[in-house]
Amino acid sequence: MSIKRMDSGPRMSQAVVHAGVVYLAGQVAQRAPGASVADQTTDILARIDELLAAAGSDKSKLLSATIWLADMGAFAEMNAVWDAWVEPANAPARACVQSPALAAPQFTVEIMVNAAV
Repeated sequence: MSIKRMDSGPRMSQAVVHAGVVYLAGQVAQRAPGASVADQTTDILARIDELLAAAGSDKSKLLSATIWLADMGAFAEMNAVWDAWVEPANAPARACVQSPALAAPQFTVEIMVNAAV
């Protein structure tokens, strides 16, 4: 059984590959903290693209996605960016929930995905 951990620290790995699936940690907008929901979503999706590529995958192989929003009032704003990014023919199973407290107050969106490798 092979397990590959990527961008690991003492608490967590940013990605883990096992049995043909890459599991990404929840991603926040590290390069756009405090920015608009649209800008944070754009930053997160770019980071997801980077992590998937490093694992030998891409967004066409998405299996599932979980999205947390600090305020469900931002649902349409986040979806505008998501819809432009996701491939309609390869849309993953997805959940979107409100969580008023994310990793830090400057983050209003968090996204976690799994994809086939």
